[in-house]
Amino acid sequence: MHFRLDGAAVYHGGKLMRADVSVDGGRIASVSNLHEADALPLTGKLLIPGLVDVHVHLREPGFFYKEGVKSGTLAAARGGYTDVCAMPNLNPPPDTPEHLEEELSAIRRDAAVRVHPYGCITLGQRGRGELCDFAALRPHAVAFSDDGRGVQGESVMREAMRRVKAAGGLIAAHCEDESLLHGGCVHEGEYARQHGLQGISSESEWRQVERDLRLAEETGCPYHVCHVSTKESVALIRQARARGMDVTCETAPHYLLLCDTQLENDGRFKMNPPIRSAADRDALVEGLLDGTIDILATDHAPHSAEEKARGLEKSLMGVVGLECAFPVLYTGLVLTGRVPLTTVLRAMTDAPRARFHLPPARIEPGAGDFAIFDLDEPFVIDPESFLSKGRATPFAGWRVRGKCIETYVGGNCVWRQR
Repeated sequence: MHFRLDGAAVYHGGKLMRADVSVDGGRIASVSNLHEADALPLTGKLLIPGLVDVHVHLREPGFFYKEGVKSGTLAAARGGYTDVCAMPNLNPPPDTPEHLEEELSAIRRDAAVRVHPYGCITLGQRGRGELCDFAALRPHAVAFSDDGRGVQGESVMREAMRRVKAAGGLIAAHCEDESLLHGGCVHEGEYARQHGLQGISSESEWRQVERDLRLAEETGCPYHVCHVSTKESVALIRQARARGMDVTCETAPHYLLLCDTQLENDGRFKMNPPIRSAADRDALVEGLLDGTIDILATDHAPHSAEEKARGLEKSLMGVVGLECAFPVLYTGLVLTGRVPLTTVLRAMTDAPRARFHLPPARIEPGAGDFAIFDLDEPFVIDPESFLSKGRATPFAGWRVRGKCIETYVGGNCVWRQR
């Protein structure tokens, strides 16, 4: 198949350019007439290297009724992603090479995009107890995480960091002090007070961020903080980076675009960590702008319809995001003038590739990993049209721009808008 994109906006070398691009056989054949983009907001087609999501739950093996490698990676392709990193809360969890092989087998069989699995930190992914054999897992594990629970013991995390560093790996930490949770279901803020709900304190996150940063500085282990949601966490990470520490972090669209006063008593607003206050949201945006927050991830966490139909108190925690992440960020942050498009794209392409040691991707002749977005035509986010088995998103009904119309992985078209 051969086609041209004349005058397309192109994300090239960290900049937004205009170019005439020819695609032949699923790969970039030529890039000509390349020059600085002359208008913002941009119009027409946007051509970028494939997006990368370092925080995705594919639920296979063990929880196929929620999601599977096939459905989850098709959702990723529809969202413009060419690479995703799969979290380890599976059954069995990838805590040994044998258990990891079960996940790898499903990936080899069914993945529509590249999947890079995490290995666990602790055996059974319990957040405590015996550590995994990181050296044995390292050849096939993109990083190590017990996502879904924080590593509770300081001595356990210290030793994990020492061993992961020795194995040449990266720890990606779900920071949550379970002693401070008290059965909460939403942020300990205005909505919780008004509706008589048990809140989840910001301290339950930032206290463990604070501890882990101290341990990472002590051990020299490369450290990444998952789904940052509080202003205190942003400040702690900013300070650590100023000291020269090897630390990065991510946040998700729902933390940048929503606050707890916008909650509804619906499971599609329940996730962990919770949507927090307007002050937290604004601090996260500032952290993205000043480079404290390196990466934008979705924490795509599908559940069944029944598991998400129990309101805020009783629904399981987790929302989906692969199929709407770029449109909501483009509409809510870029088109409103709050964040430059280059900042969003860097955090969804270049930065995650660099931190997780994935091959770089550029719009250049021979490239076979790219996505094309339509920046002009508005559309409404309709979860019933999702390719993911999950339907719970707080962005249902949002009118947005920036629909992915084609995605290519290794020269193969894995998504095309019909």
